[in-house]
Amino acid sequence: MKITSAKFITSAVDSSNYPQDNLPQIVFSGRSNVGKSSFINSLLNSKKIAKVSQTPGKTRLINFFLINDIFYFVDIPGYGYAKINQAEMVKFATMIDEYLQSGLPALAVLLLDIRREPNEDDLLMYDYFKSCGFNILIVLTKADKLSNNKIKKQKQIIEKKLNPRVQDTILKYSIQTKVNHDLIWDIILDQINEG
Repeated sequence: MKITSAKFITSAVDSSNYPQDNLPQIVFSGRSNVGKSSFINSLLNSKKIAKVSQTPGKTRLINFFLINDIFYFVDIPGYGYAKINQAEMVKFATMIDEYLQSGLPALAVLLLDIRREPNEDDLLMYDYFKSCGFNILIVLTKADKLSNNKIKKQKQIIEKKLNPRVQDTILKYSIQTKVNHDLIWDIILDQINEG
């Protein structure tokens, strides 16, 4: 995929702030420390589109990035961050729920750290995406941190815990090596073209 333009458009707290142009949207979700912003930047061959923070859990709004003027990447707040209080958690959940129920996303991308077994929050997010009827791409980040044998073993552990549907794809990824970069783009573009 050749990126000719990628720009931040808006941050939203509810549907009144969403872009109103009906362009396809790809939503990205994952644990607060999974490297979501770095992954988005890596896909876009940029270091600065999505803000990368040294502190996990900095994404507090739903952020819309317009890609090539034809579709959006949508970055929703990460989950499982311990320093968020109960009131903020409820606010985040309401905000994310409204967006996911909007029917806007063409594809849900769930990021999991390949070194870790999916936890309850990961399983809930995956189940929620399924309940919304989304096609789901599961990306196992930080693959450069493990040997090929360990990657294979971890992928099996994650698949067993997640029990993915036949139509969902699981791919390893590394922002260092960009393994599966083109394949991920193929899946995203297929979904956009279907929509």
